[in-house]
Amino acid sequence: MIELENKKKILYDPSVSADERLDALKSVYYMHLSGVSVMPERTQFVNNHIHTTYSFSPYTPSAALYEAWKAGLSTAGIMDHDSIGGAREFLEAGKILDMPVTVGCELRVSVEGTKLFGKRLNSPDQPSLAYVAMHGIPHQCLDDLDTVLSKKREQRNVRNLKMCDKLNELTKPYGIGVSFYRDVIPNSMYERGGSVTERHILFTLVRKIIEGRDREEAIALYERITDEPLPEKKRASLLDAPNRFFAYDLLGVMKSSLLEKIYVEADDELLNIKDYLRLCSMIGAISAYAYLGDVKESPTGDKKAQKFEDDYLNMLMDELTSLGFNAVTYMPSRNTPEQLNRVMRLCREHGLFQISGEDINQPRQSFICEELAKPEFKHLKKATYALIGHEISATEDIENAMFSEKNKRHPLSVRIDYFSSVADGRRR
Repeated sequence: MIELENKKKILYDPSVSADERLDALKSVYYMHLSGVSVMPERTQFVNNHIHTTYSFSPYTPSAALYEAWKAGLSTAGIMDHDSIGGAREFLEAGKILDMPVTVGCELRVSVEGTKLFGKRLNSPDQPSLAYVAMHGIPHQCLDDLDTVLSKKREQRNVRNLKMCDKLNELTKPYGIGVSFYRDVIPNSMYERGGSVTERHILFTLVRKIIEGRDREEAIALYERITDEPLPEKKRASLLDAPNRFFAYDLLGVMKSSLLEKIYVEADDELLNIKDYLRLCSMIGAISAYAYLGDVKESPTGDKKAQKFEDDYLNMLMDELTSLGFNAVTYMPSRNTPEQLNRVMRLCREHGLFQISGEDINQPRQSFICEELAKPEFKHLKKATYALIGHEISATEDIENAMFSEKNKRHPLSVRIDYFSSVADGRRR
């Protein structure tokens, strides 16, 4: 068991090479097979939206898939912000664990020049900005896509520096400072093709706040910095959190309250939504709008109550269809039945492919979305295998992509049946 734990440490270590992590994964998997550790029971659950250390997450790509496999997922997908740096490691991890996987990335786009301009979409921090996904990226296009994304990551860091400056204005009276180059960059995967996000900046502050302080002292310092007392319910939750969750829970509090004090609006780093759609079409990826929906209480504590797309959802779906989107992705655990039924109905009416994935970026989250066991979501499992079948086919030839001009002539339901059968065939 000591050897198993030592190998797991390598698996979760972002400072070692991808090859070292993959070798560790082979050893860990062999130990499961040989009975040293229990083999997890396979389930029918899926998840297409797992973040790794290449954006922000406690999990390296190898560790992320190991956690998904250990939880019993039948398949999983990597989805990092502005980065596909972990894609090849994730794909190799899938081969080791004999688990079908899919690769994608999450981007923020400007909606300037569309009917959506000026609206609060799915971003809590900035209007006229939309979070979108590229799903099922053909593997031969990963390097070309990274060339585009690397420029966006560089431009994002210009804004990151400004946010660090604003943060330091708040923390200077308390003898705490956050250096972007000395503190933030080393705690990211930027030098290996990863992105640096607002969470990296805030998590750096979290570490400095908790260093050498007990929880009461850390919370008190946070309240002085923000000049906002925590609600008693949130304070009690932080004080009761298991040790490994405390830093991430405090980060969630920061993201929902402190971020707005230091946020600098994104500009040059954003692709225009039409350029994003052209890029998806060019590389054979599936374009997807990420539905958020009005939030009353965030399950992960990182979003405050706020209104998003629901008041104009019909118009949004019309515009997405007009622009040429292929899909909508949503998270059944995040929304009410009424919200989900409305989204699913509008997707069917507009011929939009439905993709589900639970946004995993902190250790408290379960890789299993229990809502997917409900009969009304059974189509999402089939859609996941259609997504995998698309990726297999488009990697062989982009003309075989699910939304290529050749294949768009067929009804969406026919394509879903066909591409899910492609994935099923590879599993046998």
